[in-house]
Amino acid sequence: MTKIVKVKTGSPFEEKGSYSRIVKVDNWIYVSNTAGRNPETKQIPEDIIEQTLQVFANVENALKAVDSSLADAIFSRVYVQEPKDIEAVMGVVGQKFKGINPATTITCPPLGSTVYKVEIELTAFLGASTADVEELVVSV
Repeated sequence: MTKIVKVKTGSPFEEKGSYSRIVKVDNWIYVSNTAGRNPETKQIPEDIIEQTLQVFANVENALKAVDSSLADAIFSRVYVQEPKDIEAVMGVVGQKFKGINPATTITCPPLGSTVYKVEIELTAFLGASTADVEELVVSV
């Protein structure tokens, strides 16, 4: 029988919007768009790199709740408020996903507030980190 686990982090936005930070369906893990608000201080770093690192910390913390980690990531969407910040954000993304190499989309839509400079949405598959992975290189 299919088991669904829904994880809340206590964010008031989750309650107001009636959503979960993570929904895990069997081995599939869907992580909602996550911002860089520190859950303890409720502050959002002004610096784009610090904010991106906080986004990843928030995502990683949520993944732990379902016995997963970034190593299980298979797809990410990275939302950057300002195109000028893409290079800095992708530097952090590249460090965090080094050796994992999920499919990734980066886009620059308006976010819910200008205080949010970056948000990340993620799809993971529990066990992807230990799966037999074949990497192919093709010319495009």
